Amino acid sequence: MKTIIKNISTSALAILLITSVSSCSSVQNANNKQKGAVIGATGGAILGAIIGNNVGKGGNGELGAVIGGVVGGGAGVLIGNKMDKQAQQIEEEIPGAVVERVDDGIVITFDENSGVYFDTAKYNVNTASQTSLNKLVSVFKEYPDTNILVVGHTDSVGSEESNMTLSKNRAYAVTNYLTNQGLSSSRFTTNWFGETQPLNDNSTAEGRAKNRRVNVAILPNEKMINDAQQETQN
Repeated sequence: MKTIIKNISTSALAILLITSVSSCSSVQNANNKQKGAVIGATGGAILGAIIGNNVGKGGNGELGAVIGGVVGGGAGVLIGNKMDKQAQQIEEEIPGAVVERVDDGIVITFDENSGVYFDTAKYNVNTASQTSLNKLVSVFKEYPDTNILVVGHTDSVGSEESNMTLSKNRAYAVTNYLTNQGLSSSRFTTNWFGETQPLNDNSTAEGRAKNRRVNVAILPNEKMINDAQQETQN
């Protein structure tokens, strides 16, 4: 599994360098469990850097509130441990997806080469994508104390307005598919950014394919945080 961190602030980058966060397997990197105890409230910027942020155009304006800060201390270690296990399971179940442990959460990137994809200018969830999403549903049911954020992106082909609508429709297609499999809609937040948050070069076919993506972020909910805090106090 690759841990990819881009466009983060200087202060957050310095902390990451100090704690030696690098590319590694979710279960081999003990720092994943420790980051919550070290990074603190700066960590939300890192998760936002990977899935996009809610500054400017696009989305429903809730992304920053959903991400929040990183839980510190012993509670952060306990949450990190649970998230490590969940990340490993997702990586094993859906080997084509990019699974990243970031702060207290998990970010899954689906593009045209990794499990969930859409036909050109379409937003219906095709049969191949359903197979990957069904595996994700099983993991979500096994770990119920999490919130789930679905974020849609496109490449730069076509008008900015049409791409914004397309990314919205694709994000909601994923959210609706997951909730139709028995997951509570209260766990989900859906956001979209059209072409405004590219992570790759839109001037190449390969870059455009990677920018046509849907991210799924998994974050600890209030119950998980409270349980972890109570456990460390006992």
